[in-house]
Amino acid sequence: MINAVLLNNDDMVATMTSAVYLGNDITFIMYGKTMVIKAISNVPIYHKVAVRAIEKGEAILKYGEKIGYATADIKEGEHVHTQNLSSRL
Repeated sequence: MINAVLLNNDDMVATMTSAVYLGNDITFIMYGKTMVIKAISNVPIYHKVAVRAIEKGEAILKYGEKIGYATADIKEGEHVHTQNLSSRL
């Protein structure tokens, strides 16, 4: 079951459409294929999750646009929020 939305194939984060918990599958469509990664932290509904590893200082893309910068290394499947993202908004 798809439980995350990725709008641009260049995005580094997807938006959860339901809450996911540590060890659960995160399923989304990328490049026309169904992708599945494991949650390595709890991610609330409508929050962001990393769909790939992101290095500290790297710009984070969502909807094909920079939304901020990683303030720490972020692993695939990790919750992306104020604890590891400096917003540019």
